[in-house]
Amino acid sequence: MLKQLKLKNVGPAAAMELNFGERLNLITGDNGLGKSFLLDIAWWVMTRKWPAEINPHLTSGKKALPHPNSEGEIDFTFTSKVKTEQYRSTFNRRDQAWTGRSGRPANPGLVLYATAEGGFAVWDPARNYWKTQQGVDVQDRRPAYVFGPQEVWDGLVGDDGVPVANGLIRDWASWQREDGRAFEHFRWVLNALSAGDLEWLRIGDLTRISLDDARDMPTLRMPYGADVPVVHASAGMRRIIALAYVLVWAWEEHIKASELLVEPTSSQVVFLIDEIESHLHPKWQFSIIGSVLRVMQQMAPSAKVQLITATHSPQVLASVEPYFDAATDAWFDLDYVHDEHSSKVVLTPRVFEPQGDVSSWLTSEAFDLPSARSPAIAELLHEASALIEQPAPGQEPLSAMHQRLLQQLNPKDGYLFRWRAVAEAKGLRA
Repeated sequence: MLKQLKLKNVGPAAAMELNFGERLNLITGDNGLGKSFLLDIAWWVMTRKWPAEINPHLTSGKKALPHPNSEGEIDFTFTSKVKTEQYRSTFNRRDQAWTGRSGRPANPGLVLYATAEGGFAVWDPARNYWKTQQGVDVQDRRPAYVFGPQEVWDGLVGDDGVPVANGLIRDWASWQREDGRAFEHFRWVLNALSAGDLEWLRIGDLTRISLDDARDMPTLRMPYGADVPVVHASAGMRRIIALAYVLVWAWEEHIKASELLVEPTSSQVVFLIDEIESHLHPKWQFSIIGSVLRVMQQMAPSAKVQLITATHSPQVLASVEPYFDAATDAWFDLDYVHDEHSSKVVLTPRVFEPQGDVSSWLTSEAFDLPSARSPAIAELLHEASALIEQPAPGQEPLSAMHQRLLQQLNPKDGYLFRWRAVAEAKGLRA
């Protein structure tokens, strides 16, 4: 489990420090302040490889570089298979690489990473860890499985042209034809990640979608009865399907590899998810964090599970209010702070305080909006409030403003009731 991360002169800020919760970690902040960067760093500190270093086709997950003319440092602490490990890495500009302790790195357990654009990375201690030959540690196994968005669906091919992963479409079809443990597991995960009875992702019959595509294509059975090929499903459904597939694929392959090695399965699982709400309808956003945690904990009941996710969603933050626990969870917020003297990015560990509803989260420290309303409506209400604060605003301005409010606000809007009461006291005639 990732316990601590300290950065100096690398990334958007001069210094950042995160002390992670052992279960749930939320990272918020405006675009461009470093949420995805922090997840890339978290992946690197546990696997010692940048995602794009393994799969150069990726447009993200590139190697982090220190600030110009500065000595960059990455300090991190995580719980390995046997003990707590602490590292300090500096950047060697001549080698263009982050240095660290030589030899075999510590085993952090199973590490999964879901990127915002739909790619995935998996580091499996049973399949990607170093092995010993004649008493010497050598890393001749694949360093990790890193899928671009399309490779999640169509499969991953190694540098030698040999397939190393079948991809979602072929694996799903194979699991469904075999109707064994993997398929039952996958069907359960799909249901568990669904947003409720009317939004269950039910599996339909296999089909073909083209004379030129010989693959059996999985389908989803929609509430209206039709079986829709998964490649034609909505972006939100494809996001959930991909999450479910990678969870099942990674764990099933880990079980098989552990059995071959005659070793126990991993005692800890870390899942990094960038923009966990990506493409999801608000009703799905309200349930996704809890669903992922439950799936991971039930998938690996004997393992410790840690989720680290970046989010832009007030629904996601509101959804964790009932079970957020400061003893096991943490919230980190990135802000852009500027004045007449300086401008900088600051990371702040926040105290998680329930807001009660989604609109209150919009105006909280997580998003820093001046109002939960649109800017145009917020300006209109500001004008209305300024008008009724005048000692004698007059009937004509009050009537004109009243009509504007009626046109722009819902008749049940609380502000409209308050406005009417004060405006009538000031002379408004309905």
